[in-house]
Amino acid sequence: MYKLIDGKAHSAALRGDIAEGAALFLKQHSRQVGLAVVLIGDDPASQVYVRNKIKGCEQTGIKSFAYYLPADCTQAQAEELVRSLASDDGVDGILVQLPLPKGLDAAKLLSLIPVEKDVDGFSQENIGRLCMNEPCLAACTPNGVMRMLEREGIEVRGRRAVVVGRSNIVGKPMAMLLLNADATVTVCHSKTQNLKKICSEADILVAAIGRPKFISADMVKEGAVVIDVGMDRDENGKLCGDVDFDNVKDKCSYITPVPGGVGPMTITMLLYNTLTAAERRAVK
Repeated sequence: MYKLIDGKAHSAALRGDIAEGAALFLKQHSRQVGLAVVLIGDDPASQVYVRNKIKGCEQTGIKSFAYYLPADCTQAQAEELVRSLASDDGVDGILVQLPLPKGLDAAKLLSLIPVEKDVDGFSQENIGRLCMNEPCLAACTPNGVMRMLEREGIEVRGRRAVVVGRSNIVGKPMAMLLLNADATVTVCHSKTQNLKKICSEADILVAAIGRPKFISADMVKEGAVVIDVGMDRDENGKLCGDVDFDNVKDKCSYITPVPGGVGPMTITMLLYNTLTAAERRAVK
């Protein structure tokens, strides 16, 4: 019998801890932890994400600074805003909501965020520190996965982990976090041969490829832990993940649902990273 990993419950518990930490920070430093969110353009999905991030700040006692630029703003205008936030002592974390409108250089803009305020964990320095298993701000979604595994008491050390997907946002940092936790890690992608066989040998299988219901029952080892990072739509337009949940679940020891699994943890770990960034900046 499988156990469902309830991301909403884990997220709520962690937000309680973050709220306590933010209240203590306010008491010790006479200011709130601050997160600046920059939204450029009017992408509907991005607007929803930003609203949820601001709501998360309100719930945990973190001060949010929301900045909105029109889709036709210039690169120079966007860079000027990020530079001003980088030098603002009241801002502990900076998040530029992606994707950006066409014509804007996302890499250049993100490079202006100081590493100590890079709460998304996307900077080259934070990724480098992660690879070297040094203190860093790790990417929120894979960091959330690790926190759920830890809270569920799922042993990672010495186990075979397979990550399907090699994106810079999820796949690669997920592999590094698992490796740092002493798992033996294989990363699979579109050019991987014998994908089904490799996946079926995994004690911990993480699917992060953006292909609805791609992971089938014959790709899953009996008793495996299956983490579904996907957020897709099936043929009927219904929200689903990268894992064929209904056919896979009975082979698992643990499995995350979509929605309600990994998703709720992503913004929570953004808030966690922001609190961590504030605490680190305060002792410098």
